[in-house]
Amino acid sequence: MNQDYIKADNWSIIEEGFDKEQVKSSESLFSIGNGAMGQRANFEETYTGDTFQGSYIAGVYYPDKTRVGWWKNGYPEYFAKVLNAPNWIGINVSVNGETLDLNTCKNVSDYRRELNMKEGYYKREFVATLPNDIKIGVEAIRFLSLDIDEVGAIKYAITVLSSDAEVVLESYLDSSITNEDSNWDDKFWNTTGVSSEGNQAFIEAHTMKTNFATCTFMQSHLFYNGSISVVEPHNVKEDLRVSQTFKQKVKMGETVALHKFGGYTVSTNHKTSKLVAAAKEVLIEVSQLGFNALLEKQKQAWARIWVMSDIVIEGDVKAQQGIRFNIFQLNQTYLGTDSRLNIGPKGFTGEKYGGSTYWDTEAYCLPFYMATKDDKVARKLLKYRYNHLDKAIENAQKLGFVNGAALYPMVTMNGEECHNEWEITFEEIHRNGAIAFAIYNYYRYTGDYSYIPEMGLEVLIGISRFWHQRVSFSEDKQKYVMLGVTGPNEYENNVNNNWYTNYLAKWCIDYTLEQIGRVKDGYADDYKRIMGKTKLNDRELENWKKVADNIYFPFSEKYGIFLQQDGFLDKELVEVKDLSKQDRPINQKWSWDRILRSPYIKQADVLQGFYLFEADFSTESLEKHFDFYEPFTVHESSLSPCVHSIQAAKLGRMEQAYTFYLRTSRLDLDDYNKEVEEGLHITSMAGTWMSIVEGFGGMRVVDDKLSFYPQIPKQWKAYAFNVNFRNRIIKVRVTDKETTFELNGDTEMSIRVNGKRVELIPGNTISV
Repeated sequence: MNQDYIKADNWSIIEEGFDKEQVKSSESLFSIGNGAMGQRANFEETYTGDTFQGSYIAGVYYPDKTRVGWWKNGYPEYFAKVLNAPNWIGINVSVNGETLDLNTCKNVSDYRRELNMKEGYYKREFVATLPNDIKIGVEAIRFLSLDIDEVGAIKYAITVLSSDAEVVLESYLDSSITNEDSNWDDKFWNTTGVSSEGNQAFIEAHTMKTNFATCTFMQSHLFYNGSISVVEPHNVKEDLRVSQTFKQKVKMGETVALHKFGGYTVSTNHKTSKLVAAAKEVLIEVSQLGFNALLEKQKQAWARIWVMSDIVIEGDVKAQQGIRFNIFQLNQTYLGTDSRLNIGPKGFTGEKYGGSTYWDTEAYCLPFYMATKDDKVARKLLKYRYNHLDKAIENAQKLGFVNGAALYPMVTMNGEECHNEWEITFEEIHRNGAIAFAIYNYYRYTGDYSYIPEMGLEVLIGISRFWHQRVSFSEDKQKYVMLGVTGPNEYENNVNNNWYTNYLAKWCIDYTLEQIGRVKDGYADDYKRIMGKTKLNDRELENWKKVADNIYFPFSEKYGIFLQQDGFLDKELVEVKDLSKQDRPINQKWSWDRILRSPYIKQADVLQGFYLFEADFSTESLEKHFDFYEPFTVHESSLSPCVHSIQAAKLGRMEQAYTFYLRTSRLDLDDYNKEVEEGLHITSMAGTWMSIVEGFGGMRVVDDKLSFYPQIPKQWKAYAFNVNFRNRIIKVRVTDKETTFELNGDTEMSIRVNGKRVELIPGNTISV
């Protein structure tokens, strides 16, 4: 049974009624972020129940020493961890000396929290009866500003409902924080300064080892019945904490409120010596605006984002809520303002996976950002990898590769590999191909070729050198083979000739050779610079070509399909539908040995290749491979349902495509994997967007033009989305009767719909 306490709503995530068992799940689901920082939806006030505290700063991490039983050559020395940062949201409340704590209250009623996705804020309200029988109403609104991204704001209002009372509000900063997932219980932060002046307070701290310096800051003001109060705070400084306490006598039925601004200034953006000064400047800016005006700016900023990125679904509220939740969280995690940043699988919602960058960015997130932002945002994601090329070459050297071969990391913060399971670190090398594919995909979609001569070709050369060195020549097969790999299906480790990896290797080399020729012909200066830097020669290129032309692909004559790897048919081929429910999910119920010997597939593997390289295969071939592999797929990766939804839609199996879509869009809202309290699945959320636009909408780039094969699930009346294709915005709306296209821009463009050419004229709506 999946969780079902989240109320269905088109624009909001809503929880009604207080349940201690749901607190940690809701802390994930109601998380907020602004690209520069983010936080779980922890309570501002004291809470002694079970909770997972989390506040995170983009790009700030710690190299937690790898925890392994024994060391292997080439092993990463550390696993980078996104750090739980000093806490600025804290507001302790007491009424007539009794602490407000929802864990110990006599009664909590009218409890409601809402994540307003349309306007970008989080709101919580409830009525509580304290142990001393005083009854209060609380309303707290919180958001992280998109416009001024170093700051967040809280309005915390208390109405006394049962009698006159003295309310004490203690607003504080706290740097005595720890991570839930530290390997060795290292101390991650060193606090170097605690100060307060008037209504402002500051904690200066830096990370151990990585030396990121931060200033956590706050400014608090008391309001009584809507007017600013003259009450001065009582300031208390400790080694790791600073607080400002306000006392106010409140008449029954009247309201006292704390307006609090807080956030972080960081040494990645300011000189370390100027962090407090920078914080003061931010506080001047936001306090001149005030809470309400800053909230109004927040609503306008989100309105601008939704104009491009919204997907409207008519007639299916749960599906609508799911896609908007996914789009909202993607925009909270990454806005493309800084090419030093990337997209972690959990974003700012938890600590699992270390908050690092995976191949998910290139394989799943790039299409969303290309179509809903402008090409500058997607280009920054590619620049991030170019900036890490030297580290990728270093990573390959540690494993014995030479001559500038590059192996991009499975997990990284700064370009160094920091994943510490050998079967992933050394063997899941297909991640290299995702980065090459993203370069191809970026040019195919945006038409901006300049990235390749400027940066991309060097990346492609490093990756191709890796593939050329990674294969072995099999005398027996008279082919080049790839031994000891892990494909996207991580339920098979150390296998030979994973078809997807071999296919990617061939494609990468062929694509790189093609780009070398194109840059040579059209970008002479860049060509000369790159050849000088990489020392590439004709003999090396001939050797690459020999590998690409003679790579081995395992194939079954019996089934007429490519085999996931050499030994796949040696397994006992029992389909998932014949597994006992008691055995699911197998990653929690079975030993690793049993999983590795089983035919079960964690996520699309061969089918991932059919998704990326669709043009290379017929629909009949896709159908044959889908019918063979999907029945063995347990979908125990968040990245699995979206690819299968797209493939099912291409095969016209809309009921199956819809089921997969619902699973990917509500993966966290309905907690399919029973792990939402650890954080959200941010990168798979981009796959949800792909399920609609590429799956149901059938959007592709074919022969340099946008192409659509629109279909609609029978559960929907209509759906609509926008895409920015080469700086022209196309609005698409699909019903069961017709599809309409509207072009915003200055010039006409032609697209293909169901294989036929359609001319779009700016301002005109075309129906097909």
